[in-house]
Amino acid sequence: MDSVRRGGRGADRRLRSLVGLIVVLAVTVCVLSLISAGGDPPDSVSDLATISTLTFMVTVGTMVTARVRIRSTTHSITWSETAILIGIALAPLPWVVLCTAAGVAIAFAIFRLPAIKTAFSIAKNTLVAAGAGLTLAALNAHWHPDGPLELLGPVGAAYFVATFLDEAMAIPVIALASGTRIRQQFRSNWDLRAVGVVVRFVVTVCTLLILQADPRLLLAVPPLVLSLHLAYSTRIRTRTEQQAWQRLAQTTDALNVVDLDQVLTTAVTQAAELFSADEVEVELHEGGRTVRGGTGGIAYDGATPAPSTVDGSVIPLALEGHDHSVNLGVLRLRFAGPVELSEREQYTLRTFASALCTAVRNAQAYAELARIAEEHAYAATHDALTGLSNRRHLLDEGTEQLTARHADGVTALVLIDLNHFKEVNDTLGHGAGDRVLMQVADRLRDAASPGDLVARLGGDEFAVLLRGLPAPAVAAHRADTLLAALHEPIDLDGMRISVEASGGIAAAPASGGMTELLRRADVAMYQAKRSGRRTATYAPTRDTADLGRLPLGGELPRAVADHEFTVNFQPIVDLGSGEVIGAEALARWHHPTHGMIDPLRFIEAVERSGLLPAFAEAILDQALIAAGTWREAGFDLPVSVNVSPRSLLDARFPGAVLARLRAHDLPPDRLVLELTETLTLSQLDVVDRVLSRLRDSGVRLALDDFGTGYSSLSLLSRIPVHELKIDRSFVTAMESSAEAAAVIRSTLDLGRSLDLTVVAEGVESEPQRRALWELGCAAGQGHLFARPLPAGTLLAALQRGAGGRPGSLAPPLHDAGAVIRLPGRRAGGRGRTAAAESTPTRAADEPSRH
Repeated sequence: MDSVRRGGRGADRRLRSLVGLIVVLAVTVCVLSLISAGGDPPDSVSDLATISTLTFMVTVGTMVTARVRIRSTTHSITWSETAILIGIALAPLPWVVLCTAAGVAIAFAIFRLPAIKTAFSIAKNTLVAAGAGLTLAALNAHWHPDGPLELLGPVGAAYFVATFLDEAMAIPVIALASGTRIRQQFRSNWDLRAVGVVVRFVVTVCTLLILQADPRLLLAVPPLVLSLHLAYSTRIRTRTEQQAWQRLAQTTDALNVVDLDQVLTTAVTQAAELFSADEVEVELHEGGRTVRGGTGGIAYDGATPAPSTVDGSVIPLALEGHDHSVNLGVLRLRFAGPVELSEREQYTLRTFASALCTAVRNAQAYAELARIAEEHAYAATHDALTGLSNRRHLLDEGTEQLTARHADGVTALVLIDLNHFKEVNDTLGHGAGDRVLMQVADRLRDAASPGDLVARLGGDEFAVLLRGLPAPAVAAHRADTLLAALHEPIDLDGMRISVEASGGIAAAPASGGMTELLRRADVAMYQAKRSGRRTATYAPTRDTADLGRLPLGGELPRAVADHEFTVNFQPIVDLGSGEVIGAEALARWHHPTHGMIDPLRFIEAVERSGLLPAFAEAILDQALIAAGTWREAGFDLPVSVNVSPRSLLDARFPGAVLARLRAHDLPPDRLVLELTETLTLSQLDVVDRVLSRLRDSGVRLALDDFGTGYSSLSLLSRIPVHELKIDRSFVTAMESSAEAAAVIRSTLDLGRSLDLTVVAEGVESEPQRRALWELGCAAGQGHLFARPLPAGTLLAALQRGAGGRPGSLAPPLHDAGAVIRLPGRRAGGRGRTAAAESTPTRAADEPSRH
């Protein structure tokens, strides 16, 4: 058997050393054979004919080959062993050795094969001949025409030695040349090699028997050898093609994956094995990606590859698929020497390239689907505007956190709501509002700790899930940090917008999960709004008013349509005379199931629902109807109605108010609109225009909850109000708190300076009434005089009066005609003197002058 490295591939150092050793041994054997043959030269024409015949047989046996390609190496299964065995049975060993070397040299000279291949083949076959001959000599076996059967045993032993030497020399050389293991090469096609050994041995024995029977029958040997050779070659070719198609099927099956990296890795490594290439390269047009490697793995994977280190033949093939409709890239096979693929290999390469093209397209399509699915999954759990987590993601993450068995620390939630954000949208547009939301999101994200989850729940509502807190009290500190991040104004196209927010804090409950935690934080957030504080922590004792607030929001449209919202009226009384000088309209929700509902539980939901205009019109209508009824009964009282700050952003609001006044035939000054100041609103021109038009039309304006922190002195120079209303918290604390009393005195002094009426809220005792009156407060309202009453009930109370005085709800603080010396601090107020005569008539008429 002869083996060489395919295509003249350069051998490495170990291969050259091994081949060199074999050649040296063969040269030594040839020299010894020459010396021995020189002592016993051919002495007859018959001997020369034997030598010539033997050389011719070796040459022909070497040229008649069956090739088996294994990876990058081709095995040439020859008939030279048969010629060698016949020769050593018929001729002296030195002649056989020299004829073998000469015959192989002649055959390879005809084939014009590379020098290293020729040298190795000559040396190998020379050593095989020497080994087989020495085996016969050791067994003292000689040819006898009359008894060839006695030579079968020694010839069989010699043939075994020849086969062993051939395999022992060929397999290591093949392994080194192809870069595979010796054991793998020995196992490769061992059955075909074994069959070849048996066939050649049978031919050898048959030849010896023919020589014994009749030498003329040797003419039948060549046809027999040719027939066996063709059959054997056909079987080898069939087996080789089967193995090639099996490897192709296995390779294409391995490409049937959806990961592009795995597809390219499999393609490079398997193609190197399949086509016996030193290097395989796949270049994809999309993304400019190039993957390069061999049987040992990937050597390069990137966009800008360095030149290949394999210098030789390059066989490129476009990755176009069967239909040639797309061109994904190029597949390149690189060989260290000149290579021409057979027709079958070319077809295999096209089939492989088509399968690779399909696999790449499938992997790219799957990657695109995976990317889209990932985007959808991200979009399903994140807010599109701010990039923060959305409500769904917050609930999922919070639920996972609360149900974790080994969760560290305390879990809490901070719910943050921007105050009066709708006014920004309505005034500056939704684009500006979106930019405000994005800046708020960035600030919250920056202020949050690494383990916190910041989410936007919708609209102007945000939430921060605090995880791993050492104690529940730490949540309040973290919440203050988050809210403080929103303190600085936002620069929006040159306009500085102040963002006010309220935060509710709740620690994880023992039961109820994330839904209950979110509800508690929401309750706390509304508690913070009502109290005027930046943050509030959930307290179960204050949750009773909030339990039913969330489900009521969905019933608002029905409530407006069915006129379930009603109005009660709390009278405003002259503190000195006890006579009623006005009334404040207070909205109530007469729910068919829950009964009368306080506005604190629904007013915020009304403002958020978009039903504010319809709601405000319904309340205004009922208030004006009541005022008209009282006027017809002889009590011409102004009625005060609270106005949502959002209504002031609607330029159509003044026209709607004046239209309702005309519809009910009431003078504009019989309506007082109570405003709650918001710093953001005070800086908007539309608010100034709305309020100025209302005042110019005769409608009176009052500033509610003055002194609670919502108001500022600068506001009074912008909003043209007629009245100030002292918040009930100061009235309640005035007897025990010097600070509260000082606020009341300052407000009264401010009112006198600006010629404004001042009304005290929450008057619940006679000492409070007298103290306020002595400080110079002319009017007040509270439970001391009456709780909020329906319009008809209030009219009946007015008609009944107090102490037989219709129109009054409390006895006067002084007798008619009495001279009352007022405190000195009232001097100079609105032109009054330190002493003033006070009568019921004067006290009753006094507020009407403002």
